[in-house]
Amino acid sequence: MPVNNRIADFHAEMTAWRRDFHEHPELAFEEVRTSRIVAEKLREFGCDEVVTGIARTGVVGVIRGNNAASGRAIGLRADMDALPILEDTGLPHASKTPGKMHACGHDGHTTMLLGAAKYLAETRNFDGTVYVIFQPAEENFGGGEVMVKEGLFERFPMERVFGLHNWPALPAGTFAWREGPVMAAVANLEVTITGKGAHGAMPHNGNDPIVIAAAIVQALQSIVARNVEPVDAGVITIGHITGGHTYNVIPQTVQMLGTARWFAKEVGDLLEKRFLETVTGIAAAFGATAEAKFIRLYPATINEVTSVHLAADAARAVQGEARVITMPKPTMGGEDFSFMLNAKDGAYLMLGGGRSEQDANVHHPKYDFNDEILPVGASWWAALAERLLPRQD
Repeated sequence: MPVNNRIADFHAEMTAWRRDFHEHPELAFEEVRTSRIVAEKLREFGCDEVVTGIARTGVVGVIRGNNAASGRAIGLRADMDALPILEDTGLPHASKTPGKMHACGHDGHTTMLLGAAKYLAETRNFDGTVYVIFQPAEENFGGGEVMVKEGLFERFPMERVFGLHNWPALPAGTFAWREGPVMAAVANLEVTITGKGAHGAMPHNGNDPIVIAAAIVQALQSIVARNVEPVDAGVITIGHITGGHTYNVIPQTVQMLGTARWFAKEVGDLLEKRFLETVTGIAAAFGATAEAKFIRLYPATINEVTSVHLAADAARAVQGEARVITMPKPTMGGEDFSFMLNAKDGAYLMLGGGRSEQDANVHHPKYDFNDEILPVGASWWAALAERLLPRQD
């Protein structure tokens, strides 16, 4: 089953959907317009049921195949939300909402799954049931976790669930897969250092939280380098520091924000322990105080072995052996599809977008999804349904 001819027939239609989503980005749990259009299209395609309101703006379409009584079912998941980024592409279909942008390709993910749903509802060339899952709030708000907690897998019983993410650095249309961890666990870091404000020309009268912050930032870099076993993986990054308002005043407080990433649970536990000890201990050594928070967001995204081989086989059926490659190592990016994989066997693959070195990557104001790969992703989802739920008549 190469790129599906029927899906290729409505490539232009899919491109129009994707660009419309791109023009009208909506942030986490605000995907009201997006979810309405998704639900309308699923009904238009003839899905047997369209369930809205799960995780507030999530949508699940139910497509029953040739022999729905078989009891077999799989789930296919795409994310819908955008990012709080000011777009700078200059494209005709650029965001019409300043400060909001589809900078991660979720507009493409949603469109590819809609394309697969259109084809599957039209052909019904499978036994059992396919659930098409349109998830809100992947970016930082854990919409995947909310869907699981609201009974996604109890309300829609399925054997396995599959997700897909565009990956611009890979050649366009190339699939990448791996067993085990594919994306990292994520925590947000928050620090507030309280010292004593003073005139900048009289530092002896104060206790400078900026100096303390500098010491903490440097010390945090030793946690992975000198605490985590070298063959394991971990990241601690401080991405934001704010404190003070003018040239000659030592501020009372400094705030810092950052991120931590890891794969193995014991590494995450170690990062948390040493982060809290380092921040509070250094502040105390300077005679100040610090409040530190290690806020766990997403667990690691870990592919179940059987499921990922099934997913890779479906990718080969669409694109051929040469265009399905093994990821040599996981990425430290995070993904809340991990909550679904913690609750259900499944797999998560990458689909190349064909970015050159000069093109913008995801989460960049100049990024745009490559519409040429829309039929590839849609065909992969369709192939999963037809291969994992083959007709028995």
